[in-house]
Amino acid sequence: MSKDIKKIISSLPDQPGVYIYKDAEGRIIYIGKAKSLKKRVASYFTKYLSSKTQALVSKICDIEYITTATEYQAQLLEAELIRDNQPQYNVSFKDDKSFPMIAITKERFPRITLSRALEAEKNPQAAFYYGPYPNAKLVRQSIKFIRRLFGFRSCKTMPNQPCLYFRLGLCPAPCIGKITAEDYAQRIEQIRLFLECRYDQLIEKLTQKMKKLAEQHLFEEAAQLRDQIKALSMVTQTGEVSTLGALEQLKKCLRLNRLPLHIEGFDVSNIAGKEATAAMVCFSYGRPDKKNYRRFRIKTVYSVDDYAMIREVIRRRYRRLKEEKTPLPDLVVIDGGKQHLLAASEQIKKLGLSLQVISITKDPEQVYSLKGNRVINFEKDSLALNLLRYIRNEAHRFARKYHLLLRKKKLLPQV
Repeated sequence: MSKDIKKIISSLPDQPGVYIYKDAEGRIIYIGKAKSLKKRVASYFTKYLSSKTQALVSKICDIEYITTATEYQAQLLEAELIRDNQPQYNVSFKDDKSFPMIAITKERFPRITLSRALEAEKNPQAAFYYGPYPNAKLVRQSIKFIRRLFGFRSCKTMPNQPCLYFRLGLCPAPCIGKITAEDYAQRIEQIRLFLECRYDQLIEKLTQKMKKLAEQHLFEEAAQLRDQIKALSMVTQTGEVSTLGALEQLKKCLRLNRLPLHIEGFDVSNIAGKEATAAMVCFSYGRPDKKNYRRFRIKTVYSVDDYAMIREVIRRRYRRLKEEKTPLPDLVVIDGGKQHLLAASEQIKKLGLSLQVISITKDPEQVYSLKGNRVINFEKDSLALNLLRYIRNEAHRFARKYHLLLRKKKLLPQV
């Protein structure tokens, strides 16, 4: 490895992005994506390489890179760059004509559809194409997300009456004149910015529009844009469209007033009431926010009484937030059954707070809500249920870890 290559690798950032290898004549010979640019590129310059990789490495004379906010964005950018540059050593996205793409048709009111690379090659002027992408599931999720966030026309022939998508709030219904061609074109422009991963520019445009609507006292329309901006910010931070889907499912199934972007989950841990502990985990935008995890040593309960322990930890947590005037979570999840839920809700009510609280059991797995006094029926392995499982299991793990730590300290000989 040359000194120049060593210097480039040492300067690479430890963050997601796309790396670009060039030969002695400055031609791009390979493009790849990485969760960590520094680690991924360094892995090419080791002793144990396949003959094909050795042939590639022997021709690398320069390395360029483009950082992204997430690995998801790096994946999308990689596909675009390979398609445009056709590097010698890339096979994916270059030869396989069956890879999925997203097409925006060139009509007065464009449609957005899933297409294939072969179709795009046959009729390149029919639409604006994005991709190809390696994962058809990712493409379908992206289209669903775009539909929920922006809304668009999908019918091949403009009907005389609005379709189901309009009634669900997922299409602006240009077929019956509910939106002008000019406003629809702005919506398509926003979608194109999203597909090009130009999130900052898109959020800036939406923010400016939201402020203008607020100045005109069109507060309902401004609130819709505010929710769009929040959803886009989440995708920028997490990089996963499916995470938003999970939160939207939770909002719908639990009848919440807003997306549960801030969730707190609780569990207690003890053996025969000894070294009783509780833990709180925090999930922000559907992801663990470990810097805001909290541990509690139970102070007022001396017997095996999980309900009393839940009451204590809920009282301590939310009394403090109330006193400090700290923002409250959008949803509270308790590891336990209906009685655990009642114990937590009782304390929240005594504090004079209004919080959405649910509980989730294990063996059998059920989700309880006091809203309508019911068991929530989620589809098996739905995004929302998997997220609740994640929160419950993480709270259980964190509580047990603290409990075992206290037991270990107690068993250690005192010096």
